[in-house]
Amino acid sequence: MVVHNEAESRFELKLGSEIAVLEYRRTADSMFFTHTGVPPEFEGQGYGTQLAQAGLDYARDAGLKIVPHCGFIAKFIRRNPEYLNNVPEPYRGASPSCQFRQS
Repeated sequence: MVVHNEAESRFELKLGSEIAVLEYRRTADSMFFTHTGVPPEFEGQGYGTQLAQAGLDYARDAGLKIVPHCGFIAKFIRRNPEYLNNVPEPYRGASPSCQFRQS
C-alpha cells in the first residue's frame, strides 16, 4: 500500500525491509516529481507504477499542475494520457532523466 509521507515530500511503498519512493517538490499550485526509486531486486514488478499512479492521482485530485522532472514519471504520463491535462504545455513530451539512488 502506497503511503503519502508529506513530512518527507514523498510517496512510499514498503517492500520487506526496503522502501520504494516517489519524491516530489510542492509549490502552491504544482507538484514537481523529481525522483522515482525502486530497489533493484524489486524492479520490473509494478512498484514504480503503483507509486506513479498514487502521486499523480493525488496531484490531479488536488487540482495541482504536474511537472515531471523524472524520466519514469514522464514516460508513465505518455502511456497514461489522462494526466496530460494537468501537465503544463512546456513539460509535455519532455524526457528528463531519473536514476535510482538509495534513500
